[in-house]
Amino acid sequence: MGKLASLLQSNQFLVTAELSPPKGVSLTDVLAKAERLKALVNAFNITDSPGANMSQSGLPMARFMLDKGIEPILQFTGRDRNRIALQGDMLAAAAMGVTNVMCLTGDDPKAGDHPEAKAVFDLDGITLIRAAHALSQGKDLKGNAIKDAPQLFIGAAVNPGAGDLGKEIARMEEKVAAGCAFFQTQIVADMGVFDTFLKKAEHVKTPVLAGVIILKSANMARRMNASVSGVSIPEAMIAEIETAADPGAKGVEIAGRIAKEVRSRCRGVHLMALGWENRIPLVLGQAGITHAG
Repeated sequence: MGKLASLLQSNQFLVTAELSPPKGVSLTDVLAKAERLKALVNAFNITDSPGANMSQSGLPMARFMLDKGIEPILQFTGRDRNRIALQGDMLAAAAMGVTNVMCLTGDDPKAGDHPEAKAVFDLDGITLIRAAHALSQGKDLKGNAIKDAPQLFIGAAVNPGAGDLGKEIARMEEKVAAGCAFFQTQIVADMGVFDTFLKKAEHVKTPVLAGVIILKSANMARRMNASVSGVSIPEAMIAEIETAADPGAKGVEIAGRIAKEVRSRCRGVHLMALGWENRIPLVLGQAGITHAG
């Protein structure tokens, strides 16, 4: 059992955070960020060309994190690779010691920096979970036996603000049945919406980590409301940021407030700093979190 799996079986409140590989070769800066935060963060999600914007593969970064004693969660999306490539890449990750995987459908390439790219989407999030689970059981997605089965620890996404919450929870149940062992949520900004989700999903016993973003400005919040499905940042929160003397500091304060509020509600928090990773200690400090479990 890996470190993340062991922690999720404990009663500790966990912290994960998102880091993206560079659009280039050097990993020095991003690995330095992880080093500075590892006393506060239990594990780091390594993104897979987020927003369909091309970046370096996450596998080298995950391997170097392990070398530094840092726990990686390697994201896989169905956007760019078919089932043959995805299964091969999961086996390659496990061969390098990377066993925490996050299975996502992925963003449409039209939203990214190569809008003419041909989308694959051979597997969506649920079928990707099935593929990862099958590998852990010693078979590929077609049922063919494999040698030296990996022990993958599989995560997935869930959206508490989905327009059709019943459908979202049904997909959540399907992901658990497929092999999902933990969830990280889309951005939580409205505690009433989050509480409604938790109440309706209380029969799903799989651990949930609440997604918290550090908002840099009111305009950023408005853009997210307009363009990110299932995200609804309350107008009162946007007004707090817009009228603040220091909007960035207010965004950090709000993120800390949300992180503190979710501590009594779920198993952990997943922080999305989007370049403001140096503010993560401030957010966690306001939430009363002073060290990683």
